[in-house]
Amino acid sequence: MGRRKTDAEVGRCALLVLLFLAIISCLLAYFCFTVVFNPSGITASFGSIQDLATQQDETEEENQCCGGIEHLELWGDAVKWGSDFKFNSSEQCCMACKEMCKGDDGPCLCDSWVFCGNRGACGSRFGECWLKKQRDVLAPDRRDSGDQVMWTSGLMFGKGEGIVELKTEYGVLRVKLLPDCAPHSVSFILELMSLHHCAGCKFYRAETRGSSWDSDGNHIEYASFGPPFALIQGTLKAQGVTFKDIPLEACPTVRRGSVAWVGSGPEFFISLANHNEWKKAYTVFGYVLPEDMAMVEKIAQLPTEPEVWNNINVSVLERPVPLRFRGIKRSR
Repeated sequence: MGRRKTDAEVGRCALLVLLFLAIISCLLAYFCFTVVFNPSGITASFGSIQDLATQQDETEEENQCCGGIEHLELWGDAVKWGSDFKFNSSEQCCMACKEMCKGDDGPCLCDSWVFCGNRGACGSRFGECWLKKQRDVLAPDRRDSGDQVMWTSGLMFGKGEGIVELKTEYGVLRVKLLPDCAPHSVSFILELMSLHHCAGCKFYRAETRGSSWDSDGNHIEYASFGPPFALIQGTLKAQGVTFKDIPLEACPTVRRGSVAWVGSGPEFFISLANHNEWKKAYTVFGYVLPEDMAMVEKIAQLPTEPEVWNNINVSVLERPVPLRFRGIKRSR
């Protein structure tokens, strides 16, 4: 038969329970501390799985992007007449154009679209979706713009289209622009190209992949996430040109070769690695063609000097590298 516990025994049991709860609390606190202050401690364990999942989702991310610019009307030859072709949203109109731009055998059948989405201003024309074809997709025919314009318009670049050159003294980087993901950003780049100069545009920061990312841009297990941060950074603030902040746009995750704004621009960077840890914090408006990434690596290895920006160690080029954008002929 069991016996009744004494007060001392009850006290010992209570102490054991409190000790157990304290151990559990410490473990939970350590786990939270690791996640918040040392992301690599958690990410490293699942790094390879995350990289694989991100690679599978990357194409889906780009395909889901479909946007345009409000209060802009693009002109051009119609391939679908809006009076007989209507949708409920500009995104649906954009996707209709994208469906005509999926071939691997040349230019898009539709490379621009115009949608009337303001019920009050459009009246009976609400929902009209005009699919069009530009003579020069890098210099689209702008009919009108401004708050009084009731149309929303966007561009679509097919295979071999929408590729511009970023020229430096070390060679040329070819960049594929993403107007469906970043319409405002691409519009600025096209306007910058029309000026035929970019005085003041330059790369001024360069950091290698170090020991944190492999040559394919994949994060190495248990390695830190920088510094160095595997990127080259510069500015597109051209002298004599008024820059208007670029809004954050729906864009893919930063990958090796991604060209993205720092904040709202005009500072930008080209990534040498897959930065899954940055999520979608930056507007990605293009990517360097894979065969030109060797040139980016070359610039990243130029002589640098250490600096500290907001308590972060960075590497600044001893001699900035001037750059400018220019168009190239699209492939047929």
